[in-house]
Amino acid sequence: MQCDPDCRYTCHAYCQDLVHLGCRRNGKLMDCLTTHDTLDSSYSSGQDVQKEREPHVYLSKEEVKEKIQSYNSSVTDKLKMTLNANGIYTGFIKVQMELCRPITVQSSQSQGRYTPSNQETAFYLPDGCVNTLHISSTNTVREVIEALLKKFFVADNPAKFALYKRCHKEDQVYTCKLSDREHPLYLRLVAGPKTEMLSFVLREHETGEVMWEAFSIPELQNFLRILDKEENDQLQILKNRYAAYRVKLEEALRGVLKPG
Repeated sequence: MQCDPDCRYTCHAYCQDLVHLGCRRNGKLMDCLTTHDTLDSSYSSGQDVQKEREPHVYLSKEEVKEKIQSYNSSVTDKLKMTLNANGIYTGFIKVQMELCRPITVQSSQSQGRYTPSNQETAFYLPDGCVNTLHISSTNTVREVIEALLKKFFVADNPAKFALYKRCHKEDQVYTCKLSDREHPLYLRLVAGPKTEMLSFVLREHETGEVMWEAFSIPELQNFLRILDKEENDQLQILKNRYAAYRVKLEEALRGVLKPG
């Protein structure tokens, strides 16, 4: 968050939640929740390119009102924003689910708990699944992640997941992991309603930053079973391939040794 236009403080993404700045503007102490710019190298794959976070700019109530009017005039799917009298605005964001690992889904009897039970099932979420959430400007990234998991009845610990923003610029795709304290609806308002300008993606944390202690024993055991199955499948493919080679070689040998 940019508390002072002259501030050029830069912090790595891994450290930002540990830093608390006391900046002053016009002699008034400001409470800075995040840094001006954050360098994030936590995810890079395929066409994705990392980009420094944009500085958070303070908007007055009148500026927010004007942006919401402009936003609503450009909306084509009726998912408009609403400004309340207290200055808080509400609206919709769409989040694409890009999960590589299976998720654990709760039964209706065990909803609201992140502890394992007999009424839970693990399965892979369909690739490219998109969910729409109605949130307010006060909702943080962490709250959005928790709401997404609750909507899908996911029992997994929210700490396993991260929310990313994806932008298209000059034929490149920029992906940046958001801090838990950022506000997705603010980002949506500033970028406008077009998903080409900004979209949100839910992913698991990268392998190097997975909080394994957040997984239950049954989940870890399930991961091991999946790895064992993948290993056995690959081993069987190799055995079949070399068995086919053996058959062809034996046929060739019989042809050569056959009395003429």
